[in-house]
Amino acid sequence: MPEKLYFERHIFFCLNERKNGESSCAQHQARKAFDQCKQKIRDAELSGPGQVRVNQAGCLGRCEQGPVAVVYPEGTWYTYVDEADMDEIVESHLKAGKPVERLRLQD
Repeated sequence: MPEKLYFERHIFFCLNERKNGESSCAQHQARKAFDQCKQKIRDAELSGPGQVRVNQAGCLGRCEQGPVAVVYPEGTWYTYVDEADMDEIVESHLKAGKPVERLRLQD
């Protein structure tokens, strides 16, 4: 029998900031998107065990495609450009379990 996950979904936001001038997610409003996502999940009362966890991360290794976030357990990688994109990720994937194809990063 499969083990129940502690969180149904877990989203990690790269908040990496490179000091050497190379592209990094922090240069693309990643902190703002993280804060927006966290607040929307709280407002929907979806945070906590058995639900959704919103986490910040250091470099996720894809800053050149940034800003980036990844949702587990699916392993779905996203990029986003504005608040509407983040709202769509929250509503479609984090709440309803349906990935947002137009925002997925290409492998």
